[in-house]
Amino acid sequence: MKLKTKILYAALGSTMLAGSAVAEEYPTRSIDMIVAYSAGGGTDVAARTLVPFIEENLPGDATINVVNRPGAGGEVGFTALANAEPDGYTFGFVNLPNLLSIPIQRDTDYDLSSFQPIADIVYDPGGFGASADAEFDDLESLVEYAEDKSGPVTYGTTGIGSDDHLSTLAFARQADIEMRHIPFDGAADVRAALMSGEIDLAGTNVSELVDYADSGDIAILGQMAEERWDGAPDVPTFQEQGFDVVMGSDRGLAAPAGFPEDALSTLEKAVEEAVSDPEFLEKAEEQNLPLSYMDSEEFGEKLERMNENIQELWEEQPWVEE
Repeated sequence: MKLKTKILYAALGSTMLAGSAVAEEYPTRSIDMIVAYSAGGGTDVAARTLVPFIEENLPGDATINVVNRPGAGGEVGFTALANAEPDGYTFGFVNLPNLLSIPIQRDTDYDLSSFQPIADIVYDPGGFGASADAEFDDLESLVEYAEDKSGPVTYGTTGIGSDDHLSTLAFARQADIEMRHIPFDGAADVRAALMSGEIDLAGTNVSELVDYADSGDIAILGQMAEERWDGAPDVPTFQEQGFDVVMGSDRGLAAPAGFPEDALSTLEKAVEEAVSDPEFLEKAEEQNLPLSYMDSEEFGEKLERMNENIQELWEEQPWVEE
């Protein structure tokens, strides 16, 4: 009898342990990734390129559904992400500085504390592009041109409050020159305006200029990174040219605040393995994606620094009327 009892207890214990392992396994169902921009755009393409590699590195037969929630410069999607149930089954592809600048320039239903950082994936440094026949080809000659010009230097960006806009404001303040902002709907429109002579300067991301620089249509004056991106190794940084401007477009992953620790750990590990996959690296290079992986802790610290810097810029020079 005692032997039978011991066997029964052992069997029950094994069953309970197995049941516990199954209950704790993550994920047990599909996961939604919110993208705050339209399908087919640069952010969406980058997200959909990454997703299969994250899936491969998650336990079981995990699937991730990309859910596009565009509108209001990203605010619609960011709000949806912030208000999602923090159960481990919704996270998002977030863009910076938009995630941070929107709550600074207007009232929103979220702020930085609404999110749990997971990882930073891409840092696409800002840059200045000029037409090939412009009177300036670096930042020093741009400043000289601005000082001699009868009116302000005109520059185009992808919108008010974008990384391109904020970084150009920071540069103009440091250089003490007058510049007039002309916003466009997208990078392609900015390039077209530059090449037609409608604007003096294009403030955009370096990745959006390299192909046109290679063809000789555009000259890149500098990149706003601490180190030169491998995709543009001949383009000096702003710091190398005497201007302390480091800003660009980050594309990372974040979840609603309160995201479960086990889910965060699992996702973070899967993402780290995904971005080191040779096939993903090849696809990223094809898309001119400047990869700059950071784990959740590093990304969180970067978000805090960026938020402080953008708030300081707003207090010194608001970019929209309150």
